[in-house]
Amino acid sequence: MKRKNNLTRVAQENEIWDLAVIGGGASGLGVALDALSRGLKVLLLEKSDFAKGTSSRSTKLVHGGVRYLAQGEVGLVLEALKERGRLLKNAPHLTVNQPFIIPLYTFLDRWKYSIGLKIYDWMAGSLRLGKSRFISKEETVKKLPEIRKKGLKGGVVYHDGQFDDARLALIIAKTCDEMGGCLLNYAKVNHLSKDEAGIINGLEFRDLLGKKNYPVKAKTVVNATGVFADKILQMDNPGAGKMIQPSQGVHLVVDARFLGGKDALMIPSTSDGRVLFAVPWQGKLVLGTTDTIRKKPKMEPQPLSSEIDFILETASNYLDSAPKRKDVLSVFAGLRPLAAPKEGSTKTKEISRSHKVIVSESKLITITGGKWTTFRKMGEDTVEAHYKIHGMAQQKSTSAEKKLHGYTLSQVKGHLQWYGSDAARILQLQKENEDWATPLLENYPYTGAEVVWAVREEMAQKIEDFLSRRCRILLLDAKAAMHMAPKVAAIMAKELGKDEDWIRQELEEFYKLAKKYLIHQ
Repeated sequence: MKRKNNLTRVAQENEIWDLAVIGGGASGLGVALDALSRGLKVLLLEKSDFAKGTSSRSTKLVHGGVRYLAQGEVGLVLEALKERGRLLKNAPHLTVNQPFIIPLYTFLDRWKYSIGLKIYDWMAGSLRLGKSRFISKEETVKKLPEIRKKGLKGGVVYHDGQFDDARLALIIAKTCDEMGGCLLNYAKVNHLSKDEAGIINGLEFRDLLGKKNYPVKAKTVVNATGVFADKILQMDNPGAGKMIQPSQGVHLVVDARFLGGKDALMIPSTSDGRVLFAVPWQGKLVLGTTDTIRKKPKMEPQPLSSEIDFILETASNYLDSAPKRKDVLSVFAGLRPLAAPKEGSTKTKEISRSHKVIVSESKLITITGGKWTTFRKMGEDTVEAHYKIHGMAQQKSTSAEKKLHGYTLSQVKGHLQWYGSDAARILQLQKENEDWATPLLENYPYTGAEVVWAVREEMAQKIEDFLSRRCRILLLDAKAAMHMAPKVAAIMAKELGKDEDWIRQELEEFYKLAKKYLIHQ
């Protein structure tokens, strides 16, 4: 996946794209994948880095949505369970079967959750990841050593999927690239072009690195910009009303010892009526999430102090030695692009999580809502709208069967398993250069070879791209990421042909960003 080659292709070919997709997160990549599976010509433009926004800040779960079942969203759960099964099948190198335990403190809870989860199992059908079952108090404590023992009656085990969201985004991008798609990061759309009838026939984007504008012709333009969808809708029609209500979800990352064991904890009912997860992930424990209405979308949303307190307080009700503020290694926030509620309603849990495909008068297609688990189905529905607005016969979608880049059933041990079949090539880079084989920081496995790989094969352009999304250290341990930054900057500068000024500026920017992931005591 070479950025330079893709930029040259856009500049030289002057072709008419079937779809020009704006947005390189879960929904945009889902659209590109599905369109390419039907043989369409696709250009995807991302103003920052792939999955820079919400798509790299999830709870890291590929799930049907247990809590949506309680809200009666049966259709949404069925769709998500089907897509969950497909994703685990098409990307076994990026997904794992994660057991969850709901601790029970009343006998009524036992029946309530056991019945609910049996329905969840039944709905998953042949794509089920494992049977839910009741376990005794002793077994619950054995699996979750730090769970609050007082009043504990037992637990219910159920299964869902877990993944690395940013790496999945990269793997889909690489898959699309191999299928003939043209993808660019740091490419900001600044204008939509229209014909005499007011129908969109292309766009103009700016290469933010090369500081140059490029005109593009396209049969269909897709707005897949998540919480920023309103900006593109207003670019199309300056009088367009607000369609998106950003809702913030915050996660805290702490040492895995605060829960112990390999199973995840699911707290089914918190003081604000949500569920809270404590999930082992890449050697740490992720606690979250919240659901807080925010007025404006931001690329780097900041967690509120009240959200941090809420997560720590809820965790302290269920863990014997709960983490405090000083124990938080990193905090990250993402914004969900929910449909703006009707006047007078502000409860985010009342807003449907299902996705919507909207066609404007200008034939701009906008995809909003949804979640990572259903990214492929969101893409499929969006591409169907493309055929409909042009009155064209549909080509069959084959994205449901598409094995994603790096697909392998024989994974290497350790963190390189997330690279799938590419792991062998990273190990080869380590052999080529002794320095690249050395860990970037003591106690963490990431090496210089991964930085080289990220630049050469995964379009990493800034040190943040590597430290936040190619490897996940910024989200796992913000201080460690700051310590790694100088080595990463030096390797990237050499690969990208940059000078000392670039290194200095990059480090300055990264330190400023990384401080936002730290909690002030």
